[in-house]
Amino acid sequence: MDILTIPMTPFETNCYVVRDGSEAIVVDPGEVSPPLLAAIEGCTVRAIVNTHGHCDHCGGNAKLLEKTGAKLLAHEADLFLIRTIVEQGRMFGVTFDPSPDPTNFIVEGSVVSVGGARLYVLLTPGHSPGHIVLVGDACVFAGDVLFAGSIGRTDLPGGNHKQLIESIRDKLLTLPDATVVYSGHGPATTIGEERWGNPFLQER
Repeated sequence: MDILTIPMTPFETNCYVVRDGSEAIVVDPGEVSPPLLAAIEGCTVRAIVNTHGHCDHCGGNAKLLEKTGAKLLAHEADLFLIRTIVEQGRMFGVTFDPSPDPTNFIVEGSVVSVGGARLYVLLTPGHSPGHIVLVGDACVFAGDVLFAGSIGRTDLPGGNHKQLIESIRDKLLTLPDATVVYSGHGPATTIGEERWGNPFLQER
């Protein structure tokens, strides 16, 4: 399984292309950029996955769906956010195209397949009500839940700090220390590094 990280949008959002054989999935396309198109060239894109419904993570949904014919997957609790990405972007002075509704809703326990690889969905609310993460073999695509040395903000609509901390402790910190965390912004880290060094997680 190959993982390509493609920073995009003025928010420096990490879009991820996960490839296995001739298949790919795209996680959090904030826009459709030339590097993203190059990363999926020659691949059958099985799915576009939004970890949550903020504009910088799904602003490219419409164009990428048109380009690939893939399914759009997200949690239903974030549908209200996906439907308002134009307005969200306007608040920050950034233009985004409206997104279609998801083709299918995913829930905790759903499986997203790409080639021979399987990614398992965990529901991790707090940054948004329907935020999900994807857990693969020794890796997790964590969206805006957990960052290197930080955690997701909870001051946006639907955010809840208590929920966020519970999501991190109950869902992410149960993963092995060597698990690589691919976050929605910033560099990759590991569960172990954040378990022992993240200042937001030191109060027990």
